[in-house]
This record gives sequence, C-alpha cells and structure tokens, in this order.
Amino acid sequence: MRHPGSALDGWDALTLGKPAALQEVPGAREVAAALARLQGCAAATLLPSTLHLFWDLFGMLGRERFAVLVDAAAYPVARWGAERAAGLGLPLQTFRHGDLAELGRLALAWHGSGRRPLILADGYSPEADRPPPLAAYAALARRHDGLLLLDDTQALGLLGRHGGGSLRRHGIEDMPVLVGASLAKAFGVPLAVLAGSADWIRRFERISETRLHASPPSRAVVVAARRALRLNAVCGDVLRRTLAQRVAQFRAALRAARLPGGGGAFPVQWLALPPDTDLAAAHAALRHAGVLAVPQCRAGQARLAFLLRADHTPADVARAVRIMAHELKELT
Repeated sequence: MRHPGSALDGWDALTLGKPAALQEVPGAREVAAALARLQGCAAATLLPSTLHLFWDLFGMLGRERFAVLVDAAAYPVARWGAERAAGLGLPLQTFRHGDLAELGRLALAWHGSGRRPLILADGYSPEADRPPPLAAYAALARRHDGLLLLDDTQALGLLGRHGGGSLRRHGIEDMPVLVGASLAKAFGVPLAVLAGSADWIRRFERISETRLHASPPSRAVVVAARRALRLNAVCGDVLRRTLAQRVAQFRAALRAARLPGGGGAFPVQWLALPPDTDLAAAHAALRHAGVLAVPQCRAGQARLAFLLRADHTPADVARAVRIMAHELKELT
C-alpha cells in the first residue's frame, strides 16, 4: 500500500509535543482497537517502531520469572529486545528453528527450576524453509504457564483471514500469546502494534518506558494506518490475491528460464547465483537495467532477493526475469 500526502487528511499538526503516557495521539486508540480485532486479540497499543516495542516489552517481561527461549530464525530486532531481558537477568537460550522436541526439553527444564518459558519466534520468516509450528509453540507455553511472543511483521496484512496475521492463520487467538508487528510491510505504514490480552496491554501501557520518554507515533502515521485498515477492509483480499498471482508468475518464469530460485509462495523471492559469479557485479548490472534486488549471502551461497508487490504488473514480472536471464548469461 502507498499513502500519498493528499490522502492523509485529518491532521493539522505532525506532533502533539507530548508523550503517549500524557496524551494519546488522536485516533490512536481507534486504530489500535481495529488492529486488535483484525488479529483476533482483545486489545492493542501503538508504538513508533518494533525497536521501541521489543526493547520496551522485554524491559517489562524482564521483571517476571521467565526464561527466554528464542527460535533461531527470529528476526534481529526482536532478538535485541531479548538481549535486554538477558541483561536484566533472565536466562536466554536459542533452539533450532521449528524444533519442537528441543523446545519442549528446554521449557520443561526451566519450568522445573521455577521459571516460565517465554518463547520468542517470528510468525513467518522468509529466510526459513518452513513456518514454525506456532500452534504447538503456544500449546507448550500454556502447558508450562508460559508465554509465546511473536514478531508478526512479515505476516500481518498478508497472511491469515483478511490479513489478520499468524494468530488467525494458525487459530491461536485464545492462547497465551503477545504479538508485536510493524505495519511497514503489507500496509505500508511505519508504525508498530503490540496486541494481546487486555491485561497484558494494560500492564504494558502502565509501565512502558518508551510511552513516557520517547515521542509517540506522529499524527500523520496514525492517519495513514487508519487509511490502510480502511483499504484492507475494502480491497485487501483482492490485493492479496493479485500479489499471490505475481509471485506464482515470477516463480514460473524462473523455472522456464532455468534459473534456480526460492521463497515459496511468499512475496520475498530469491535467485541463487551460479558459483564464482560476482555478486556485486550481478547486483549492479540488474540495477543499471532497472531491476532492483537485495544482494545476500546465505551459507556461502550468493543470491539476489526480490520483493514483489501487488502493484507490479505481469509485464513488470516478465521483464524482470528476462533481464535477469540476459545479465546472468553475460556475467557467466
């Protein structure tokens, strides 16, 4: 989604000049409530970014008798929050992505020593071969009086019923789960939301440090989020279907061109480069030809990542793959 200035009516000043703890930005409560409903949660609150969110949230959770158990595929921003909790004295361990047996052993051991498992995972990670078994994670957290904490940035607005994200997709709305997510991916709004039970959200807002010491989201951003949710209700399902078609077209075109790629059905797709291909040269050649990609190196494999959008046309996708095939042939 895109939100031009001409579409963002309803605000007359960028900031109130006050922290959220003193006065909420107009419309913030309504947007938070709408995001809570979309995700299947009882309550939600807004923050300027997921960095603010996870730093602040782990500061609160660091006061509890938790042991932090981190899925190895978790995104760095949420990990930075977990590191703050470790600095406050909570034990922190990482387990293999999706390894329920290993997680179960860790959770049982920490519960036996008097600590509740706090399981940190991404709702969806483009870097992983498969999504984590979130329903099993949540059930394990409940069994040991723990909590599942999700970074749902990749999934919110894209996966689940009406784009409601991982709770909707996995049917775990009533489990002991807190969800932090940015709206900057599918919804195109630089804003974060923390959603969960009414009790957890009340506790967070009562002792939040960033709501007291940092600037709240700007009024323009809150208006943009309100517009994104309105668009999602009107045409979000159509946009998601269109995006799925573009992804399928991209993958089919790669296969037809005999180019090795990956990414599943997710709009973050990647192309594996042949051995000894100069990654910087390949990236520069595509950029010069008008195709933007993200250069990456994973486990010694050079590759280029591509971010597909619903406003890409079939002609855009066909042209991009045609250019890739031509440029790689020139480089090898």
